[in-house]
Amino acid sequence: MKAQDLARYIDHTLLRADATAKDIERLCAEAREHHFYAVCVNGSRVIQARHLLDGSDVKVATVVGFPLGATDSDTKRFETEAAIDSGAQEIDVVINLGRLKDGNYDYVVRELRDVTEAADERPVKVILETGLLTHEEKICACRLVLDSGAQFVKTSTGFSSGGATIEDVELLREIVGEKFGVKAAGGIRDAPTALAMIEAGATRLGTSSGMAIVRGSAEKVHSY
Repeated sequence: MKAQDLARYIDHTLLRADATAKDIERLCAEAREHHFYAVCVNGSRVIQARHLLDGSDVKVATVVGFPLGATDSDTKRFETEAAIDSGAQEIDVVINLGRLKDGNYDYVVRELRDVTEAADERPVKVILETGLLTHEEKICACRLVLDSGAQFVKTSTGFSSGGATIEDVELLREIVGEKFGVKAAGGIRDAPTALAMIEAGATRLGTSSGMAIVRGSAEKVHSY
């Protein structure tokens, strides 16, 4: 896969608590240069990112209920509404893991439907935090997401134990079917890993190593 094709899978991500305005400027400049699919930033940086990416083909995504997923449902809905008002074009929301493990599935689906409604037809990616779930919980979570109106399941926040694995991406793809979005995130730092995730069924990659990935892919293409 050519570097420019691989770039279109990538959400170029910067969610560190200490990220500065200059860091966001650099992130967006890199995204413009390499035509990443999106940047993913914290909510307070959405307006800045939209301004920096105005006129480009790069979308702005932000996170909701991040990174724990344990905030109140009304808070998640408000976060989503505020993000959309600021110009966010995609929402990555963390599922309520505790409620999922409680078996309180009605709560989980209702919350995700509220976020999806608040997103006002923008894509919603639901972060499952697969490293904290059993095999059965992963399957159940996928089915709840399918019922919620969201457009993606996503493996991980990158802020918990573990990240994306080939096995989890393959499982998520098997459960959600061929047409639903699967985003692999957490620990994707080089081109071989990125390509393996795509081969396993990922349609989007969340990574803070987008530059290393596209450079590695370009070097591989050049070597042939």
